[in-house]
Amino acid sequence: QVQLVESGGGLVQAGGSLRLSCAASGRSLSLYHMGWFRQAPGKQRELVASITRAGTTNYADSVKGRFTISRDNAKNAVYLQMSRLNPEDTAVYYCNANSTSFNYWGQGTQVTVSS
Repeated sequence: QVQLVESGGGLVQAGGSLRLSCAASGRSLSLYHMGWFRQAPGKQRELVASITRAGTTNYADSVKGRFTISRDNAKNAVYLQMSRLNPEDTAVYYCNANSTSFNYWGQGTQVTVSS
């Protein structure tokens, strides 16, 4: 079992940056593909960025070129560097760890981008 805790969210002005962190315990994150999802009020949860066990990354079109996902297996952590934020990025951001059989979620961290 994996426990995930996100941090780093907050209020930022449009054009600013934030770095989200996801700290894990219980299992090594090296065993899992990792992702960052977000959910805005009244909207479906969407995949923002993912990184495989091998380090291959992928991004939603809406954040490509602005966000960077990374992992540090030694620290058992995953990060999302967010730059050039705009109000449409406002959402609760969730860290996810998944394998073929298991799927784990953090509690989420709020990101609010003011105009």
